[in-house]
Amino acid sequence: MRTILLGPPGAGKGTQAAVIVNEFHVPHISTGDIFRYNIKQGTELGKKAKNYMDQGLLVPDELVVAIVEDRLQQEDCKNGFLLDGFPRTAPQAEALDNVLEQMGVSLDKVVNIEVDKEKLIKRVVGRRICKDCGATYHIEFNPSLKGEQCDQCGGSLYQREDDTEATVSKRIEVYLNETQPLIQYYQAKGILAVIDGEQEIEEVSKGIVKVLGRES
Repeated sequence: MRTILLGPPGAGKGTQAAVIVNEFHVPHISTGDIFRYNIKQGTELGKKAKNYMDQGLLVPDELVVAIVEDRLQQEDCKNGFLLDGFPRTAPQAEALDNVLEQMGVSLDKVVNIEVDKEKLIKRVVGRRICKDCGATYHIEFNPSLKGEQCDQCGGSLYQREDDTEATVSKRIEVYLNETQPLIQYYQAKGILAVIDGEQEIEEVSKGIVKVLGRES
């Protein structure tokens, strides 16, 4: 099962990625994670990426694609993978198609979780994170039983600096504008599955598992 997970900030991608990995036993490949890994390990690709990042520049598409290609060729991706955070643009999607074609495989599905913008803002602005263990809460949907403290470890809860309403609204707007051509690209290929992310979490999970080929 080879798939891509799309969705704006606050759509619950992290939760649903865990469901997909558990159901289909494939690695969750986040571009952020593989960038950090390559930089930490001092690989040739990592050094090149770090050089751009240290200058405050965007890493060029060809280098991003090379890092993703290197990851997809590893043994644990032999029976499938879940890509998260890549591709972000139609040109990156085309480059990924070329990589997969050379590997003799193709994408099965692209899952796009849709949620109304105003609801996304409400979800993200209400998010609180434990400064010690990283557990995530929401002041309305999933509050801590200990108020401003973490239920798990007792650490203090905080709101991320970029989780303010103005910042979140801008992030979502940028995401929606950037990914529209990407969504159209996969729609034209006939492999896009749109999931209503405003349902209960369990229903979203069931919908995703179903479109990926397994009843839950």
